[in-house]
Amino acid sequence: MTAHRTAAAAAVAVAAPLLLTAWAAGPAQAHGAPTDPVSRVVACSPEGGGRARTAACTAAIAANGSPFTAWDNLRVAGVNGRDRQLIPDGKLCSGGLPAYKGLDLTRSDWPSTRLTPGASLTMKYSSTIPHTGTFKLYLTKQGYDPTKPLTWSDLPAQPFAQLKDPALAGGAYRLGAKLPADRTGRHVLFTIWQNTSTTDTYYSCSDVVFAKAKAAAGAGGGSTGAARKPAGKATPSSPAATSSPSSSPSPSRSETAASTPPPSRTAVPGTPAAATAHRSDSGPSLPLLAGGAAAVVLAAGAVVSLRRRRR
Repeated sequence: MTAHRTAAAAAVAVAAPLLLTAWAAGPAQAHGAPTDPVSRVVACSPEGGGRARTAACTAAIAANGSPFTAWDNLRVAGVNGRDRQLIPDGKLCSGGLPAYKGLDLTRSDWPSTRLTPGASLTMKYSSTIPHTGTFKLYLTKQGYDPTKPLTWSDLPAQPFAQLKDPALAGGAYRLGAKLPADRTGRHVLFTIWQNTSTTDTYYSCSDVVFAKAKAAAGAGGGSTGAARKPAGKATPSSPAATSSPSSSPSPSRSETAASTPPPSRTAVPGTPAAATAHRSDSGPSLPLLAGGAAAVVLAAGAVVSLRRRRR
C-alpha cells in the first residue's frame, strides 16, 4: 500500500510543475511588430515570404547569425521612456539587442512600402494579447541618408503621431495618423510601443518611400481621400485621422513582392537567448500547455490504475 501511494504522489509531483509552467505561458505571447508598413524584422522573418529572400534580408540574417524567428519579440525591459538615453545610436532598429543586430545594417534596398506625403495612414501592428500602452510614430527628417547608421538625430524630437491604449482587433492594433507632407524619397518609419501593463518597450523600423511632391497627387502610393479615425485614443497633439480604420485598409503598398502576406501570429515559436534577458513576461510557448495538461492526465491515470490494483 505504501509503495502504491508513493508512486501516485510521485506522478502528481511531476505533473504539477508542468501545469504551473503552462499556466504562466499565456502572457509570453503578448508580443508584436508592424506588418503594414512592413517592418524589417517581419519582412526578414521566416514568414516574410519573398521579402525574406531579398539581398537586404539575406545580408541581415547572415549578420545576425540566425533567422528572425521571434519577429514579434524585439523588446527591451525597464526603459520607461528613456529611449534616447538607453538605446544607442546606430542600433535603433535592433533596440540594441544582439539577437537582432542584422536589422541595423546600413542599406538602401530594404523591403519598403510606398506612401504618399500628407496622406492618411493606418498602421497595422500585429499582436496577440491586448496590452495597454502608448505608440509613438516617427519619420526620419528630410535629407535622411539610408547609407548611414540610423541615429536619434535623424528623428524629430517629437513623433508625428502618438496613440494611447488602442483596441486590439483581429490580431492587430490599427493606428491611424496623418503623414507629414514634406517628405520625399526613402525614409524610416520608426515606431516605439511603450507598454504600461508590462515593463517592456518595443522598437521597430519600417522602410518607406515617398513620391516627389509634384508627383504625389497622381501617385498610386496611397489615398489622400477622407481621413481615418485612429484605433487608439490620440493625444491632443496627435494628427490622427477621423474615420473608422476598420472600413478600409492602409493606403500603403509594398514595393517588394512577397509570396505570402504579412503574418498574423498566435504564438511565439522561439526566443533568441539575447532577447530573453529583457523579457518581463517570459515563459514557454503554447505547446507546453498541452504537455502540462498531458502530464496531469497521466498522473490521474496512474492514481486510478493504482486504486484498481488495490481492489
